[in-house]
Amino acid sequence: MMVKKAIFPVAGLGTRFLPATKAQPKEMLPVVDKPLIQYAVEEAYAAGVREMIFVTGRHKRPIEDHFDMTFELEVALEQAGKAELLEVVRSVKPADMECIYVRQAQALGLGHAVLCGRRLVGNEPFAVLLADDLMVGEKPILKQMVEQFAEWQASILAVQEVPPEHTKRYGIVAGTQVNDRLVDITRIVEKPAPEVAPSNLGVAGRYILTPGVFREIENQPRGVGGEIQLTDGIAALLRREKVFAYRYDGRRYDCGSKEGFLEANVELALAHPQLGPGFREFLKTLPL
Repeated sequence: MMVKKAIFPVAGLGTRFLPATKAQPKEMLPVVDKPLIQYAVEEAYAAGVREMIFVTGRHKRPIEDHFDMTFELEVALEQAGKAELLEVVRSVKPADMECIYVRQAQALGLGHAVLCGRRLVGNEPFAVLLADDLMVGEKPILKQMVEQFAEWQASILAVQEVPPEHTKRYGIVAGTQVNDRLVDITRIVEKPAPEVAPSNLGVAGRYILTPGVFREIENQPRGVGGEIQLTDGIAALLRREKVFAYRYDGRRYDCGSKEGFLEANVELALAHPQLGPGFREFLKTLPL
């Protein structure tokens, strides 16, 4: 089975970035020269996904506009002979990529957001990408996970080691080591306190899930924070199916926090082929 569909939960209010997110989605905040959501979509596309399902909320229309055709802009760029910029605009949504939007009427948690995409996913495996987590690697992180799915045909969660005092920020997994990167999960807990956390392996914002998870989410009670947690759905899925944790090869920026967002901007700017050299020289002049 191939992973051809991805869900992007983008209905959150972005309160940690107020006032910047008062009138624009946090997913549209730019890191260097692209909005956060575009990084996630490009990662999914590079992994072979062609159907992008955005679970949106009120005030998220700019995301739809970003992946839509902008006729006036394209005509203006074409008439001005700005072929390079025209290609940049057109590359945002390749011709073979489909974007679908479904509304999450209430912010009831990540599990609920994923459940909103059930009818569009159908009986297929699918990816979930959280745009807050900007993830980069020599090979796109989701592509690494798709390759693992092709081998194991089971749900795969991206994980990383986190400081013990940070376990209360993550879904934490424990299980049996399969190889140096893969863990056969036996337990997953949402945001446990450090003293009761089963390990320090935290789930990052990338998932490949089998459709069986929808039934589990649909029938579960609300969990941490009074929300319908995806972690709880995965915990229930473990009773029926294998679920693996994958230690990805790459770097994650927590762009849901201001510190992580700034780190991403600085490091990706330094790596930018055009902007990097000049930006590096500028940083050297700062009295750090």
